[in-house]
This record gives sequence, structure tokens and C-alpha cells, in this order.
Amino acid sequence: MATAHPKLALRPFLPVDTPVLAEIFRESVTDLTADDYSEAQQQAWLSRIDDLEAFAQRLGGQLTLIATLQGSPVGFASLAGGGKIDLLYVHPVAAGQGVGAMLTDALEKLAGARGADKLIVDASDSARGFFEKRGYVAQQRNSISVGDEWLANTTMHKKLAAKQEAT
Repeated sequence: MATAHPKLALRPFLPVDTPVLAEIFRESVTDLTADDYSEAQQQAWLSRIDDLEAFAQRLGGQLTLIATLQGSPVGFASLAGGGKIDLLYVHPVAAGQGVGAMLTDALEKLAGARGADKLIVDASDSARGFFEKRGYVAQQRNSISVGDEWLANTTMHKKLAAKQEAT
């Protein structure tokens, strides 16, 4: 049976996913941040995935979800420490199709279920508008040194809905 709309789905991270997630990271930074970051800044940012083993450990050490479109990974997000979105990347071909929203919704629900009253994210300048539309409020600007480059981002918070008690 044919489907009228491709199906987005979520699944947990597996170590075998590391190379494809590194490619999603690379394509996302390269294609979606050029208006806000110089090529040198993008290259510094991309250096964070040079060590695939360390990248896999980072993903495996957090609650990492993968968004799939017709079974193929198109984005991923990770929740660190129960209350912080550490990584959120969507492949450019899937940008604007609800992948980031689906991943963020899932992390918000999981964080709330784990008792978090707010979610924090250090949003890139390219992602800030996405988070603002979702109710995140800017708290402070940051400058992070990566190699010889400085990258700016904004720490943002969102209050999560109170956990419903069973009656």
C-alpha cells in the first residue's frame, strides 16, 4: 500500500549509527549555518566530530534519538543530564519537514517525565529562531573557543509542563 506522505519515526541511537549521524552533523553545519557562521567557524565546529569514537561515546552516554524518514536517518537529538538538549541536527534535505520539531517534542516529554521542570539548550545563531518559536527564552549569549575560532550561541530555557500525577 502506497503512502501519501512519507512517515517520520523515532528510534534510539545504536553505535552502528555513528557514521551516518556524523554525516548528518556535517551536512547540517555546512548547509544550514552559512548565513550565521564563517567557513572557518564551520570548520572549527566540524572538528568536533573528527574523532568518531569520541562522538559515538558522547551519543551513547546521553539519551539520543534518531529521526527517520521512510526508515533512513534524517536527524538526531540528544538529552544530557536529564535537562539539556546537547545536540540537535537535521539533514538539509529534511529541514522544514517537522523533523526538528518531532525530536524536540520527544526530548521535552522525556525530560518532563524524568522530573525536569525546564529544558536548556545552547542554540546556534542558526537555530535560535526555531527554539524561540517553540517557547524557549534567551538567557545569555556565549562565545565558545574551538581551535582558533570563536563560535557564538545563546543559552535558552523553556519551562516544561508540570508532570501530571495519577489520581
